[in-house]
Amino acid sequence: MAGAFDALHKSVSALRTKARAADDALVVDDFSDADALASARNFAAYVSIRGTDIRDLQRELHRRGLSSLGRIESHALDSLERVSSILARLANRPVECADERAIGYDAGEEILARRTMQLLGPRPEKRTPRIMVTMPSDAAQRYDLVRDLLAAGMQVVRINCAHDEPSCWAAIVRHARRASQELERSCTIVCDLPGPKLRTGPIETGPGVIRWRGFKNAYGELIAPARIWISAGAPATDAAHAVLPVNPEFIAHLSPGDEVHFRDHQGRARWIVVESVGGGGAWAVAARGAFMVQGIELSVRRNGQDAGVVGRVGEIPPQPRAIELKIGDVLWLTRDSVLGRPAQMDAAGTGMLDAQIGCTLPEVLGAALPGHRLYLDDGKIAAVVEQVLPDRLRLRVTWTRSGTVRLASEKGINLPDTHLNVPSLPPADLVALDFVAAQRGMIDGVGMSFVRDAADVNALYQELDARRLDVGVILKIETATAFANLPPIILTALRRNKVGVMIARGDLGVEVGFERMAELQEEIASLCAAAHLPVVWATQVLESLAKKGMPSRAEVSDVVLAARTQCVMLNKGPHLVAAVCFLADVLERMEGHQDKHFRLLRALRVAQTHASRFP
Repeated sequence: MAGAFDALHKSVSALRTKARAADDALVVDDFSDADALASARNFAAYVSIRGTDIRDLQRELHRRGLSSLGRIESHALDSLERVSSILARLANRPVECADERAIGYDAGEEILARRTMQLLGPRPEKRTPRIMVTMPSDAAQRYDLVRDLLAAGMQVVRINCAHDEPSCWAAIVRHARRASQELERSCTIVCDLPGPKLRTGPIETGPGVIRWRGFKNAYGELIAPARIWISAGAPATDAAHAVLPVNPEFIAHLSPGDEVHFRDHQGRARWIVVESVGGGGAWAVAARGAFMVQGIELSVRRNGQDAGVVGRVGEIPPQPRAIELKIGDVLWLTRDSVLGRPAQMDAAGTGMLDAQIGCTLPEVLGAALPGHRLYLDDGKIAAVVEQVLPDRLRLRVTWTRSGTVRLASEKGINLPDTHLNVPSLPPADLVALDFVAAQRGMIDGVGMSFVRDAADVNALYQELDARRLDVGVILKIETATAFANLPPIILTALRRNKVGVMIARGDLGVEVGFERMAELQEEIASLCAAAHLPVVWATQVLESLAKKGMPSRAEVSDVVLAARTQCVMLNKGPHLVAAVCFLADVLERMEGHQDKHFRLLRALRVAQTHASRFP
């Protein structure tokens, strides 16, 4: 029996020696305080361990009733020390002195809890994860929306500085602070820096057409109607799926419960039901889709009878056209100044012109090479670069999510094979940082987009120091390059204690392939846990609920995974308040069900890549 334990002792001791060497290799002067140094040491030890496949060792330890080393992130070296000590006694070997630098489980959890509170605010009463919400644009005009979100369970307000103007951001800040005081609830405000804007450019406008549709499940059953704002010019007070322009007299005769009947542009009999009237318009819901153009006649039925109220659809401004694409199509990627357009006949009517779309980041045109992959609109369209010209790229569509898809302006572009030599903090980021400085004391943190390496983190810290800003930092991991460089990014980030990581799963999934996304999000969360860094679980969380009013089963399962992190982010949608309530309830129910899973630790490629730094 002692012989079996002797072999296990040798294996664990080898891991411990490796972890101690990684600790010795750290430059302790790089870290400002005891917490930062303790986290860096634990992180170095953990990365060194994850450079080795220890699954067989784990199984054998588990068989012997010992720790499987499956949950050692927050106290890696300490766990090895303890298991090695037990095995030494069982193998009748001398017990080595423990490394005093090893941080224990309680100390590691305390650092993580303290850092999470500093970055994201106090822990909610009944759960660990905070809820972060990306503010929609109308939050600048709607104090009630911000208040309702905070009352529903939101703790962190995220202002996306890639959209709107500083005046809108300032209004949201005021609303959040007012709501926090009124409800006596903590509210952390984070401004997300825009980063290099890599999106599709504007497209030629087409006829004025309004389109809406109800939302149905796989069985064709209605799960949420479209919300229509009927208006004579007043802006919508909430998120609308469509805005229907009419004359003021028509709105004056509307009442809740009225049915507005019409035949749409395709001649189909349709109606919408008025829910409320006020604020210069009326809210209505539509169970069935419709195409609307200027001049369509509208009539009102009240209590099943003709109410004698008639109106017409007013002027609809020209709408941006979408570009329809399918596998095999050619798409030219041009400079942003060139308007996009669908494929069409040339002026002479003798041949077809390929579709084209602009790119907001002209550096792409000089960096991409033939054979490089390119993804559009969150991966709904995949293409490959066929030809590179001085001012454009010829792309061939290789995959679409469903037959023919529509590409619009302002959609994301991902180039996982292309190195873009662009500044990590473009001018728009500096404008946003100046806004944060002007709002000193009102804003608690900033989010950095498009992090690629440790130099990008240093660049942000320098800008914060230049403005004397002592705010938290959330680093968005959204590219394959950022994941590959995650260990040095984390060590650099630990120069500050108010710092965390956001797993931006949408862009990251597009870049690395969705088949690897589940694996990578777990690896990122584990590496951050080893550094005692709070993690924000982001992108498409309960998206169907926020946008359509009903979550999918997969989204609920996704929330269960998110419950292991320190913060979960929701994006905007018409049903955002309901989504926050639902998320808060699920997270509370999951409290106490986490950290109970035996995990196998195969070797991490990212750990092996940085093996020289963590010997």
